[in-house]
Amino acid sequence: MQIYSDYAAHRSRQVAVDVIAVAAIAAWIGLGAFVYSLVIDLARFGEQMESAGSDFSTTMTDIGDRFGGMPLIGGGIRAPFEAASGAGQSLEAAGRSQQEAVLNLAVGLGWGIAVVPVATILLFWLVPRLRFTRRAATTRRLVRAGITVDLFALRALTNQKLSVFAAVDADPVSAWRRGDPEVMRSLAALELKASGVRIR
Repeated sequence: MQIYSDYAAHRSRQVAVDVIAVAAIAAWIGLGAFVYSLVIDLARFGEQMESAGSDFSTTMTDIGDRFGGMPLIGGGIRAPFEAASGAGQSLEAAGRSQQEAVLNLAVGLGWGIAVVPVATILLFWLVPRLRFTRRAATTRRLVRAGITVDLFALRALTNQKLSVFAAVDADPVSAWRRGDPEVMRSLAALELKASGVRIR
């Protein structure tokens, strides 16, 4: 599998783009992780709220149990402490809900910030790189099979942009049809260079 072009200038551009793409992917993933860590810190308030509610609820229940055992006033005095214990449980539940909400927000923001840019980079960087690798492999296979210059010239006429042909010949199709050797070699060279394959 050929990852980079055999031509130095083309290879240098590919390496530079690869380095930039990998650095950008790492940067966006790092930013997503940083945002996640910032937002998840807000869950500490929920943890404190849950802990405070649990402690308060336990304390009120214990006091209610102690006073509830007292003769004459026990039954009546227990009710306010049970109500206070319920308030503590509500505070505890609110703390848990706040933690869940912060976790969902942190995950959503972290993934949202990282995934969209990384997917865009992969689309505009990795897909063309894979396409180049496949094209280079196909061209190298044709070279090994002993395909002649005229087929590479024909592939150039099929694959290259019209503006590229102007540098070769005013009417490259006619030149290819009549088998002009110089034009054929130039067209074949264009196709091989675009495919990143140098015939040694």
